[in-house]
Amino acid sequence: MATPKPTSQKPSATARTQTRAAAAGSRRKDKRRWPMVLVLIGLAVAVAGWFYREPILGYTSAGAAYSAHVGCSCVYLGGRSLNSCKTDRIAGMEMVSMSQDEDARSVTARFPLLPSQTATYREGFGCVLEKWED
Repeated sequence: MATPKPTSQKPSATARTQTRAAAAGSRRKDKRRWPMVLVLIGLAVAVAGWFYREPILGYTSAGAAYSAHVGCSCVYLGGRSLNSCKTDRIAGMEMVSMSQDEDARSVTARFPLLPSQTATYREGFGCVLEKWED
C-alpha cells in the first residue's frame, strides 16, 4: 500500500493579494468605526449628566461655597495671600478656581462651566456667602 506524498500548498499570488486586500479593508472599517464609538460615548456621558444634573449642581454649588468661605476667611481674617490659602482646601477641591476682589473684599470660587459662589468679608460678621439662587 502506497501512501500519498504530502504536497505543500503555498497560496497563489492571487490568494495573497486577496488576503492583503481583505486585511486592509477591515482596517479601514475599524478606522471608520472609532468616530462612531466616540460619539456614542459622548452621548452616553451627556445623557448621564442630564439625568444627574440636580445632584451635580448641588454638590458643585456647595463645594464652591465652601471654597469661597475658606478662601475669604483665610485672606481677610488670617491675613494670608490667596495663593497660600489654596493649599488649605480639602482633597477633591482641586478643580475649584478662586479669585479675589480686593475692592469688594470678597473671594469668588467656581467649578469650570458651573455656577460660582462668592463670600464677602463684613466687619463684625466675618465672611458671609452671597444669597444662593434656587
